[in-house]
Amino acid sequence: MKTEEPRQVKSSPSPAQPVRLIAFEQRALRRAVLTVLLIVTLWMIALWVFQSISHFLFLLLLSWLFAMAMEPAINWLTERGWRRGLATALVGSLVVLAVVGLGAMFGNLFFNQLASLVQSLPDVVTNVISWANRTFKLTLDPTTVTSNLNVTPSQVGSVASNLAGGILGVVTSLLTAVLNAVTFLVFALYLAADGPRVRTTIGSWLPPARQDVFVKVWDIAQAKTGGYVVSKVVLAGLSSVFYAAFFYLVGVPSWLPLAVLVGLMAQFVPVIGTYFGILIPILFVVFSSPITAVWIVVFATIYQQIETYVFTPRVSKRTMDVNAGIALASVFIGAALWGAIGALIGIPMAAAIVAVLDTYGHRHELVPALAAMDESDEDESDEDESDDDESTDAKLDDAEPKDSKSDDSKPKDSKSGGAESDDAKN
Repeated sequence: MKTEEPRQVKSSPSPAQPVRLIAFEQRALRRAVLTVLLIVTLWMIALWVFQSISHFLFLLLLSWLFAMAMEPAINWLTERGWRRGLATALVGSLVVLAVVGLGAMFGNLFFNQLASLVQSLPDVVTNVISWANRTFKLTLDPTTVTSNLNVTPSQVGSVASNLAGGILGVVTSLLTAVLNAVTFLVFALYLAADGPRVRTTIGSWLPPARQDVFVKVWDIAQAKTGGYVVSKVVLAGLSSVFYAAFFYLVGVPSWLPLAVLVGLMAQFVPVIGTYFGILIPILFVVFSSPITAVWIVVFATIYQQIETYVFTPRVSKRTMDVNAGIALASVFIGAALWGAIGALIGIPMAAAIVAVLDTYGHRHELVPALAAMDESDEDESDEDESDDDESTDAKLDDAEPKDSKSDDSKPKDSKSGGAESDDAKN
């Protein structure tokens, strides 16, 4: 029997839906439009105000960091009976006198050498391009490269003429720099002297639960970041002094600004700062005196070991360590936001954030795969430490025979002494 196929019945088109018109109440619509316009206007005003005072906020941030850097010395004096105001005045005066004294002794020399250093930039770029063309068979035009880098002799000459006037000419021509320095110093001293009062004033606006968190965050940032800034400044100063003495002895041109550059880059630009800091003075001497460049590399290698194993453990023993990747990223972010000064303060800001996160962050247990990777890294570090211990033990073993000989002689003396004493007793 044949089965009947189901017939497809065509569906009739649905009737068109009627269009519904929505009517707004005029008063509510007017109120909504005015509210949106008011919010946009306030937002634009807030952006304008922030852009207008952004420079002042940046100076306030620098003042806060400087106040935290003075905090260890101020606390040391207050623990010995000094009033906080007098301790702050003494520490701030010593810092200002040190800066003024260094400026008076080396300021004119520094700016004159910096001017000659800037004037020699076109020659250095030309020498580097010529060496690259000879070594790698390139066809680079030194004139085009210097013009693209804005280091043509005319441009460099205008900058050098401004720098050659000395420190007094620079300060008198840049009155805004004086105003910025005064603003920075006044707020730094105020934040350092009235730090507890500022903290209690801010805490009074917070509920009790938030006040505990605020106090802990303030103490962490003050203890860790302040010590971090001080340690980096001390290490940068030591590095600049040693490099300046060495550059002067081997006859490096513009030895003072180059030494300061090496010290700052080595401490405030992690991972790559030391290498780039050494590369810059090498470029200024390698084409005229290659042996001087070799001596710079040798001295940098020796000083790096001394700084790593002698200076850094003693200066940074109470400060925190920042991951190299985080530190490098903070330098780039700070430079993008605030230029060269931002690159210097990027790491202290990252140190404060890392300290707070380490205190209030919650860490979870590692899964087996990650735990195995962590254990392998720990084993490698333990092997490196054991190798160092073995090398030190070997050095001690080499020095032991002399002592053993002297030790062998001591028992004989003791035995003879004992025999003499026995004879005396008999």
